Amino acid sequence: MTNEALTRAREAYEIEAECIREMLNYFDEEAFGQAVELLAKAPRIGTSGCGHSGIACQHFSHLLCCIERPSRFISPAEAVHGATGFLTEGDVMVLASRGGKTKELLPILDICKRKGVKVITITENLESPLALGADVVLKQYVNRETDKYNAQGTTSTTALCVIFHALQTALIEETGYQNEQFAVIHPGGAVGERLNHKSI
Repeated sequence: MTNEALTRAREAYEIEAECIREMLNYFDEEAFGQAVELLAKAPRIGTSGCGHSGIACQHFSHLLCCIERPSRFISPAEAVHGATGFLTEGDVMVLASRGGKTKELLPILDICKRKGVKVITITENLESPLALGADVVLKQYVNRETDKYNAQGTTSTTALCVIFHALQTALIEETGYQNEQFAVIHPGGAVGERLNHKSI
């Protein structure tokens, strides 16, 4: 490996660590609390995004299922071909778009409004269409991506995942979710062994 490659690799740790530290300055307690309340009460939760945001949304849906908040990632392509039928009035849709203008998500926002589905948007751009049309907006902050061109979805993906992790962490407290419940639905792997050994 070249010295330049090694230097860039080390810088990646610093860039992302700095982003997480600085992002806390943009934490809106009121908006975050509203999001947690919506997610805690929703019978079902949809998530959607494109590219890296979509991959992070899939991760969030899995995290929600792990604390027994029924969730499904809805592909933007499938959303406009019937998949939004998963959601009914009183449910919640989480839309993730760094710029808040992702054109594939705009029809989903419209569908949710027509169906009475609450929308939480996570974006950097609080004046964007997806932010202005949402019921709750959570601010995403990104200092820069880790590659030298500031182009790849690296730091931005980490920032989005941190928000998702914070939401799941708060939901565990808000809903009173117990580790014994997790043991029932996660019997597999080393985690399952540890959880179920303790619950016996």
